[in-house]
Amino acid sequence: MLNVKKESVAMLLAGGQGSRLGALTYFIAKPAVSFGGKYRIIDFSLSNCINSGIDTVGVLTQYRPMILNSYIGTGASWDLNDANGGVQMLPPYMSQDGGVWYKGTANAIYQNLDFIWNYNPDYVLILSGDHIYKMDYDKMLRFHKDCEADVTISVIEVPWEEACRFGILTADEKGRIVRFEEKPKNPKSNLASMGIYIFNKPLLQAALSEDEMDPDSSNDFGKDVIPRLLRQGKSLYAYKFHGYWKDVGTIESYYNSNMELLENEPPFNIFESKDRILSNSNIYPPQYIGPEAHVENSLICNGCSVLGTVINSILSPDVRVAAGSFIKDSLILIGTRIEENCSVIKTIIGENTLVGKGTVLGRRAADTPAQQGITVIADNMIIKEGTVIAEGENVSGVI
Repeated sequence: MLNVKKESVAMLLAGGQGSRLGALTYFIAKPAVSFGGKYRIIDFSLSNCINSGIDTVGVLTQYRPMILNSYIGTGASWDLNDANGGVQMLPPYMSQDGGVWYKGTANAIYQNLDFIWNYNPDYVLILSGDHIYKMDYDKMLRFHKDCEADVTISVIEVPWEEACRFGILTADEKGRIVRFEEKPKNPKSNLASMGIYIFNKPLLQAALSEDEMDPDSSNDFGKDVIPRLLRQGKSLYAYKFHGYWKDVGTIESYYNSNMELLENEPPFNIFESKDRILSNSNIYPPQYIGPEAHVENSLICNGCSVLGTVINSILSPDVRVAAGSFIKDSLILIGTRIEENCSVIKTIIGENTLVGKGTVLGRRAADTPAQQGITVIADNMIIKEGTVIAEGENVSGVI
C-alpha cells in the first residue's frame, strides 16, 4: 500500500479491439494503431495527462496488449515514470474468486478500484485511449470544482447527421445535464459525450458497486452508469470543449484525420511547440530521398528510404519505397517495404508488410474517376508479386 496522496488520477481505457477499423486492428488494439506518421493513437491521451499536470495514470488493457505494453514501457517518453505515480498497465487478473475479462468500461474501472485507492485521490479522471485531440484536463477539473459537480462529462458539438453515433446529452443554461441518451435514433441535441469523465471518488465507488449488483447492466458508463446517476438526481455537468477532437473508430474517420494533417492549414497542428504530443518512437537514421525520387505534400518520417514517387501521403518510420513505385493519397505504417513498380492509391498499409513487385493496391495511377473506397491491408502481410487488390478491399493474411 502506497502512502501517497494525489488530488487526481487518470484511468485510461485502452483495451478495445476497435473492430470497425477492420484489418488495422487484426493484430493490435486500437489505441496502439499508428497515427500521423510517428505517433500511436494512445500518445494523445498520455500527452494530455502530463501536459495537464496529471502524473498518475492507469492504462487498462485487454485485447492484444503486447505492442501497447512494449510501446508504453516505463512511461519515460511521457515523463510518466515517477516512483510515486507514473503509468501502470492494468490487464484483467485472477483473484481468489477466479477471474473474468473486463465486461464493459464501468466494470474495467471497478476491477481496478484498488489501484485508485492506493493514491487516495479526490477526483478520478476516466479517459478513452482512442481519440485524437489536445486538451487541458486541469481546466475541466476547475470547472468541475466550481460547479460542485458529482460528475462532469466533457462534450463537443458534432454535426447533427453524426449525432446518432454518440452519447448525446442536453444541458440547461448553467451546464447541468438534464437528459442523456446513448446513440439515439432521433437525437434531441448535438452535444456529444467525448468519453471523458471526472468523478468524485466516493460517488465513483458507490456508482460502480451499484452497477455491479444490477444483473441487467452491460457495465458501461454511457449505457448504464451515467443514465442511472441522472435518474437518481445526482449533480452531472457538461464541460464544453471547443478544440479539435476526432473519434477515429472507423476506417473513414481514421483515414480522413490523418489526411487532414497534409492540408495547408490543418485543423489539428502536430507542429505546435505548446503542449506537444509526445511519443516513444524508436530512434531511426535520417530519411533518404533518392536522386530520381519525387515527393509532393507528404510527411516522411525518419528511417524512410524513397526511390519512387510519393504524393499527398504519410510514411511512418522505417518505410521503404523502391524505384518505379507510385504512392498517392495513402498511409504507409511502420516498417513496410514496397518493392519496385507498385501502384498504391488511397490505401492504408499496416505495419511490417511486404508489398511485392508490380503490385496494384486500389485503382491504378492513371485510372479515372478518382477512387472512392479506401483499401486496407493488415499488419505483417506478405503480398506476392503482381497481386491486384481492388479499391475498398479490407485484407488480412498472406495473399
